[in-house]
Amino acid sequence: MRRLVHRTSKLKAVKELDAFPKVPESYTQTTASGGTISILSYLLIIVLVISEVRYYAQIQLKFEYLVDNDFDSKLKINVDITVAMPCETIGADILDVTGQNARAFGKLEEQPTYFELTPQQKAHWMTMQRVNTYIRKQHHAIQDLLWKEGYTNLLRGLPSREKTTNKEPDACRLYGTLVVNKVAGNFHITAGKHIPHPAGHAHLSAFLRDKDYNFSHRIEMFSFGNPMRGIFDPLEGDEKIASSNLHLYQYYLKIVPTEVYSLGSHVKTYQYSVTEQERAIDHSGGSHGVSGIYFKYDMSFVKVKVIKEHSSFWHFLVRLCGIIGGVYATSGIVNGLVKFVIDLITCKYIKTNHSTGRNSKMSGLNNHISERFDNSIHKLTSDAPDLPLIGSNLCINTKIPPFNDGIS
Repeated sequence: MRRLVHRTSKLKAVKELDAFPKVPESYTQTTASGGTISILSYLLIIVLVISEVRYYAQIQLKFEYLVDNDFDSKLKINVDITVAMPCETIGADILDVTGQNARAFGKLEEQPTYFELTPQQKAHWMTMQRVNTYIRKQHHAIQDLLWKEGYTNLLRGLPSREKTTNKEPDACRLYGTLVVNKVAGNFHITAGKHIPHPAGHAHLSAFLRDKDYNFSHRIEMFSFGNPMRGIFDPLEGDEKIASSNLHLYQYYLKIVPTEVYSLGSHVKTYQYSVTEQERAIDHSGGSHGVSGIYFKYDMSFVKVKVIKEHSSFWHFLVRLCGIIGGVYATSGIVNGLVKFVIDLITCKYIKTNHSTGRNSKMSGLNNHISERFDNSIHKLTSDAPDLPLIGSNLCINTKIPPFNDGIS
């Protein structure tokens, strides 16, 4: 018995600590305004929860910047360029600061082609140019979006020609991959084939006339390292039309090593920025140089580490609880304000109607009393017609003072 009493006292003490008091249903009152706010609150909670789930499902990016201390690895250069000169008149090779033989880096494939595009190829190329031009201008603003959505150049590569012509090819497509040292270097395309020379680097172009030179070119691909979604190569989609036969194009590239960590995978690749300039060669006018297309590149000492990850599940739960609790609490405040405004307007209306109704009630009551008094006098005079009246000018005033019903 004592245990039961002791347990009951404990339960009573625990009930006193209840922070969520329960109100009996008989004491609760539902309103149309409260129901409307509840429906709107539920809809808002559903929308916000869906938005939060979508945000949780998205990949979050984290960027880190470190010193690049990897000097032994090789650098892959991926090239696909079309030059408006026949393949037998131009040569492409590479030099770096180590002075290593250019043939050790590999050799690009040469394919005779036509520089002028077919209507289908031209439409494809113009679309690629518009897309790449927009990304170049807005790259810093949409960089995170490119990484999250896994951007890749789907327009890379021209469609094949529908029909062939009897005209001799007037251009050369150079494509392939070169594996070079991870140091500064110079990849160039110029007139004449490269020939080994103990004293340096040379291209044999003695049999070409100046009017045969045309270094108009179209860059379909120019990238470094392994292909990786999210990386944009700014030179792709670039096209230059030479205004003179002797023309010099120079591209200065800064290569940034990039490591991408994505859901357990690890990929090493490269990004680059580019500055370009061009000028006509006029020896008589003091503008000297060797006509051609030059890509001068250098390595950055800082590498970028890109980490793709999802936000914490517990962080996701906390945000969900915050959304639901915040909307619920705010809806309670809004419901209280709406109820207060409605009650305020309703009370004024009732007070006005009550005052008007009371005046009408008092006027009707006075008329009723006056009517009954007149009837009594009339009955009295009709029952005693022979009673003499005191004073010939007797006037009976039937006007009754206002009746006081006790309502002030």
